[in-house]
Amino acid sequence: MAGNLERALSIIELLAKNGGRMPLATIADTLNIPRSGTHRLLAMLIDEGYVRQDEDHGEYMLALKLVSLALIYLSTGGVLDVSQPVLDRLAAASGELARLGVVEDDHITFVGKAQGAKSGLRYDPDMGSQPPLHCTASGQAWLSSLSDEEALALVSKQGGLGKPGQGGPKAPKTIQQFLADLQAARKRGYGIASETYEAGMTSMAAPIHHPVTGAVVGVVSLAGPTSRLPDARLKELAPALLEAASDMGAATLSSPYFKRPAAKDVATEPAQAAGKKRKAAV
Repeated sequence: MAGNLERALSIIELLAKNGGRMPLATIADTLNIPRSGTHRLLAMLIDEGYVRQDEDHGEYMLALKLVSLALIYLSTGGVLDVSQPVLDRLAAASGELARLGVVEDDHITFVGKAQGAKSGLRYDPDMGSQPPLHCTASGQAWLSSLSDEEALALVSKQGGLGKPGQGGPKAPKTIQQFLADLQAARKRGYGIASETYEAGMTSMAAPIHHPVTGAVVGVVSLAGPTSRLPDARLKELAPALLEAASDMGAATLSSPYFKRPAAKDVATEPAQAAGKKRKAAV
C-alpha cells in the first residue's frame, strides 16, 4: 500500500513539474514503474479526480482538483492575507517581481507574488517552484542564517554544486566560491544572485525571521533583468526589501503556514540562537 501511495504521488509530482501532457510510456519509463502498474495508478488517480486523460490522444495531465485544494489551503492558512499587501507595495516601489518563499524542511517554495513591471521584459517564473539553494538569492538569504556546515548539507541534498542543467553562467562551481557568496550575504543582510541562476537575470532576497524563535521561516525576493538591476539599483532597493521582510516577519504569527518544523537532518539551533541575539541587540 505504501509503495502504491509513493508511486501515485511521484506521478502527480512528475505531471506537475512537466507542465503538460505525458503519455503513459513516458511516465512509466521516467519513474521506472512497470507500464501495467502505471496504468493502474493512473486509473486510480483519474477516479479520484486528480488526473485526467486526453480523449483524442490518450495523454495524461493533472486535473484542477489538486490546484483547487492548494488554493484553498493557501487561503485558509492566512498566508495570502499576510503577504499580499507587503508584496504589492514592494513590487510597486521596485517595478520588479516580488515573491514570497516559505521555508519547509530542506527547501523553499514560492507561494505568493506581485508583478511590478508595467512594460518591457517581465520575469515571472512558475508559482510553487522550489529554487536551487546554491545559486539563488532566496537560497543565500536562508542559508546565510545557518552555519557553513548546515548550508553545505542542504545544498548537498539538492544534488550539490554544478548539477547539470541547473544554474546560470555565473553559478558557483566550487565550495570556496559558494561560501564566499554566503559570507557576503551575511554581511549585507540579504542575498544577491546576478546571472547565477539564469543568464540575464538578477535577484535579491532577504530572510523573514520568526518574531519569537528568530528562525528563518521564509524569504522575500525581488527579481528582474540584469540590465535593470545593476549594483547601484540593488543598493537603492535594499531598504525596501529589508522593510518588507521585517513587516512579513511581524505578521507571521497570524499564519500557521510559518510554523513549519525545522529540517530533521539539519540542526537549526544555531540559526535560532543567532536570531534571538539579533532581536535582543535591537
